[in-house]
Amino acid sequence: MITKDRFTAIVMTVIVWGLAGGVFGALFAGLYDVLSAMGLSGWQPLVAAAGTAGMITSALYSSMPVALTGAMAGVLASIGTLIALGHDAGLYAIAGIAGLAGVAGGAFYAWMADSHGQPLVETLVGLGSGLIAGTLVAVLVALTGHEAETFWLAAGVVAVVGASFQISQRWLATVGSDWVHGGLSAAVVAGLTAVLVGASIWVLAGTSALSVDGATADAMGQLRHEIAPGFVGGLIGSAVTGLILELLGFHLEDHA
Repeated sequence: MITKDRFTAIVMTVIVWGLAGGVFGALFAGLYDVLSAMGLSGWQPLVAAAGTAGMITSALYSSMPVALTGAMAGVLASIGTLIALGHDAGLYAIAGIAGLAGVAGGAFYAWMADSHGQPLVETLVGLGSGLIAGTLVAVLVALTGHEAETFWLAAGVVAVVGASFQISQRWLATVGSDWVHGGLSAAVVAGLTAVLVGASIWVLAGTSALSVDGATADAMGQLRHEIAPGFVGGLIGSAVTGLILELLGFHLEDHA
């Protein structure tokens, strides 16, 4: 019989993993469309999007204060760049300035809070898990010859990422945090988060101020259309995976 505490742990795991999976699914769907529009094809956008989304989501899941520091720095730097440069603000300029601001913010946070190396290690675990998941799903899609929709891609990738991350995270984070400097860890994680935030702001706001052609406008519309099914697919896939792992005895609430 399931006790009250056990039931509460299961519910909290489903909620936390579901929300984290939703963030992953939205990132994955957006990155997949952007990379496809940039000319990548076949397995390339799937693997790259899964790895990048896994890296960012694990940073949010494992070290929320560091990730939020990077996100805040990225927002302020990106908006400031758009105001200062206007129509001349390109993707690389905004992302680069946001990244530098994130690195500075992360280093300052590590100095204030005496951070350790775990955020960077777990972010790299998320990157590796995403690359593994993207590769497995790409192989499955190639073998079946069926082009899956965004909902099913996000659900399948996030399930593999969640399981792989949870299985490998405990040991790698314990070992790796001893040899990664805390200041470097926080600075890199915050910088990566800020770069993604800066790129997102350019996509959602920067391009709207520019004169874009019809093909670009259609691509932007397709990007926004795919984010919703990606979010729902990631949410459901991650919630189900978290529930299964919790029932198998992983006790995910200890690391949420």
